Amino acid sequence: MKISKDMLHIDLQPYYWKVNALRPVFGNKILLGAFNTVVRMMKGRNIDGLDCSEVYIPSADGKTRIRTRLYKPLNHEGTLPGLLYLHGGGYMTGTPEMAPNEIKRFIEKRPCVVIAPDYRLSVEAPYPAALNDCCDALVWAKENAGDLGVNPDKFIVAGHSAGGGLTAAVTLRMRDTKQVNIAFQMPIYPMIDDQQPHDPARQMYRTTWDSKTNLFGWGLYLRDLHAKGAEIPAYAAPARNHDYTDFPPTISFVGTLEPFHMETLAYMAALEAAGVDVRFKAFEGCFHGFEIIAANTNIGRAGLDFTYDSYAEFYDKYAV
Repeated sequence: MKISKDMLHIDLQPYYWKVNALRPVFGNKILLGAFNTVVRMMKGRNIDGLDCSEVYIPSADGKTRIRTRLYKPLNHEGTLPGLLYLHGGGYMTGTPEMAPNEIKRFIEKRPCVVIAPDYRLSVEAPYPAALNDCCDALVWAKENAGDLGVNPDKFIVAGHSAGGGLTAAVTLRMRDTKQVNIAFQMPIYPMIDDQQPHDPARQMYRTTWDSKTNLFGWGLYLRDLHAKGAEIPAYAAPARNHDYTDFPPTISFVGTLEPFHMETLAYMAALEAAGVDVRFKAFEGCFHGFEIIAANTNIGRAGLDFTYDSYAEFYDKYAV
């Protein structure tokens, strides 16, 4: 399906051409490389009003160190929940510093310590590098909970887009390994189904992130598995998981005019069928990332309010 301007929610129609202008970057390795060079210039930027620092976490295999940003509320005493925040970017671009508003709003809505790893991107190292980095950062946070001032028994995991896909994958691995207890997870419009671009019924084109860019992103992330002709595991594409027992409470939302719409619906329905407490909403006529791109519109504010009001509800219910 080709998305036209008049199909969008009325608040988003003025953004139609603007969001389409960026799309070619996420389907061309040369343009993506240039874009990543610009994004990397954000490294080390602090967020005003927060206690910001940086650590390098040794990977479990001892082969690399994971640059990780730490964000805390100022002048807060006592133990707080830890929130592992995983940035978006199709697994192929981005840094923790690209999400200052999202990170600050989490902390302002309910105090927490945000652990945000600068996980390896697929252009540098394909699956399982990013997932391993995120899991290593989470395990490190548990092991260093005293120094961080966090509760070692209740972590929140959250992320948008590819960060949402990594959120679902980290949660799945922690469910299986029981290394860290997840109080609740927030995979927001998560990138979880590598089969979407190949399914004609779910193809969508001409939005911020569409089936063409989705195919490109999955191709980079899974290229080693594809080269080997290996089966794609659920840790790589969490939509392939079929066992949702013992999953933590889950918050998500998605726009109806983006390629992740149907996979997010299916993921949340499977969790609910397994008895998991879920908060979910599908926003009609909305493209990928609408609440960030159009944050000052009524529909953008509705997406943000859903995110942080649901977070506050589950924080009070499960994290303290």
